[in-house]
Amino acid sequence: MVTASMKVDHQAAFLLHSVPYRETSLVVDLFTRDYGRVAAVAKGARRPHSSLRGVLLQFQPLAAGWTGRQELRTLTAAHWVGGMASPQGDALLCAFYLNELLMKLLPREDPHPGLYEAYVQALLDLGEGAPLDDTLRRFEWVLLRETGYAPDLSCDVADEPIDSERFYRWRPSAGFVAADPGALGSTAGLVSGETLQSLAAGNFESARARTQAKYLTRAILAHHLDGATLNTRQILIDLHKL
Repeated sequence: MVTASMKVDHQAAFLLHSVPYRETSLVVDLFTRDYGRVAAVAKGARRPHSSLRGVLLQFQPLAAGWTGRQELRTLTAAHWVGGMASPQGDALLCAFYLNELLMKLLPREDPHPGLYEAYVQALLDLGEGAPLDDTLRRFEWVLLRETGYAPDLSCDVADEPIDSERFYRWRPSAGFVAADPGALGSTAGLVSGETLQSLAAGNFESARARTQAKYLTRAILAHHLDGATLNTRQILIDLHKL
């Protein structure tokens, strides 16, 4: 596909992913503030003395430039701008999970400045040791809202306001249906109105809200990923961290 020719300089960006290209280069996926996810060839980046070799690192803020008219651009510059602690341990796995979500759900060159700011905040929180569950849920819901995949958290399918005292079942492509746990004999597969209100506010004070939000978000993401596997999520599930 041929797209408009452009020359971009000093664009705020993060490296999401890179793969070797030919003998000495890389193809990099950048998440940028004003242009969304951009793919570019970093020529010579694998050479021992390349200025890009020590700069193209994940989870570090960059100022990037590129040019070209094809969907695969040519990287012209990348500079580290510093000022962010790198996530460690389980938080590092969570950061890789954020990158994988963006790679799978965000189309190329679809700008979402609000999502970019949420990504920066999530990396800051992960680097500073913030609770992992809270950080991941907040980012996942910004991602779902920005990409148009988030269900309405204010009303159910009958257009009734979400009631904190009720329980709901999520139906793909429809929304939340009020349910009666007494009639069902169990709350399995249901989410409380309290949890939906917590998701809407980005605040997870109760253990029940955190647990229900995790399983609800997992179901919604799985539906929109259409069978695509998230490798980092499986690792985190195996470690009981997601």
